Amino acid sequence: MIRVVVAEDQAMVLGALATLLELESDIEVLGRARDGEEAWSLVKQHQPDVLLSDIEMPRLTGLELAQRVAEARLPTRVLIVTTFGRPGYLRRALDAGVRGYLLKDQPSEQLADAVRAVAAGRRVVAPELAESAWDAADPLTERERAVLRLAEQGLSNKEIADALGLSPGTVRNYLHEAAQKIGADNRVEATRIARANGWL
Repeated sequence: MIRVVVAEDQAMVLGALATLLELESDIEVLGRARDGEEAWSLVKQHQPDVLLSDIEMPRLTGLELAQRVAEARLPTRVLIVTTFGRPGYLRRALDAGVRGYLLKDQPSEQLADAVRAVAAGRRVVAPELAESAWDAADPLTERERAVLRLAEQGLSNKEIADALGLSPGTVRNYLHEAAQKIGADNRVEATRIARANGWL
C-alpha cells in the first residue's frame, strides 16, 4: 500500500485529489492539509511514501516543504501538482529534491500513475515542461526572492527590513541587485518578471 499525504489550500481541489487517490486499491490517503505547516506536521507524524503538494500555499510553499523533507532526510518523496507550468518553478522544484511535477490540467488518470512512479523512486515530469526546465536558470538568491515576495505584497523597504531583520539600506540593495539581474527598471517590474518566470 502506498501511503500519501495531500497538501492543497483550495478545499475543493484538495477533496478532489484525495478522492481520486482513494479510489485506487493500492493507495491510502493518510491526511489532508490546507497549508504548508499543516502538511509538514502530517509528514513528520506519518512519514508517508509520497507527499502530493501544490506549490503556492499559505505558511509554507510546496518547494519549502520539499526542502524540509530533504533536510530532515525523511523517506517521503514529493510530487508537485500545480497550475504553474513555468520552467522556473520546475527548475526550483528539481533543485529542492522534488521527484514529480504534474500540471492540474493533465488527465486525472495520470495522477495515480505518477504517485506510483514517484513512490517507486522514479521521476515524473509533465512532458511539456521537461525539456525547457534545463534552460531555466534562476538568477535570484533566496534572500533576493524573499525581499521581492514582500515587495510584491506592497510593503515598504522599512517594512520589508523589519520583517526580515535587515536594514532598509540592505533591502534597497537587494531590490536593486534583483532588478538588475532580471532586466527590470523598478521593483514593480522586477516582481512581475520574477513571478512570470516562476522565480518567486
